[in-house]
Amino acid sequence: MSELVIRPAKREESALVLDFIKQIAHYEKLSHLVEADELLIHEALFVNHDAAAIIAFFEGTPVGFALYYYSFSTFKGRKGLYLEDLFVKEEYRHKGYGKELIFYLIKLAKAQNCGRMEWSCLNWNRPAIDFYLSLGAKPMSEWTIFRLDEKDFEHL
Repeated sequence: MSELVIRPAKREESALVLDFIKQIAHYEKLSHLVEADELLIHEALFVNHDAAAIIAFFEGTPVGFALYYYSFSTFKGRKGLYLEDLFVKEEYRHKGYGKELIFYLIKLAKAQNCGRMEWSCLNWNRPAIDFYLSLGAKPMSEWTIFRLDEKDFEHL
């Protein structure tokens, strides 16, 4: 039986990471918001090191990915791992691959002495919410995410 292999994305896999980003955007009905291109992803992951990605392969086929970066908690006094995207292709779901991607990141967070791991999830995404709850993750319902984008910057 073949095993799932999870490893950091390689420099030459920027297009693959972008493809996963486009797939999660499609799933979330947010494709119209994707501005990233292969060059931007390459620079963010492998030049500026703003973020990092891991890819899951089953029998050599890329089946899922996670993209993350480090944040900082003033309350903890330590960095935290922020999971920006987690995605497993539909035909590979319910096989434990998403859980393995999360476990990989938990081990990484422990090794990096992170005080926490956080992420957001769309309110309508019940399968993801149920998955996260099954892991023991706690929703932060008393917090509201605020955002200013580039267009807002210009008006301020």
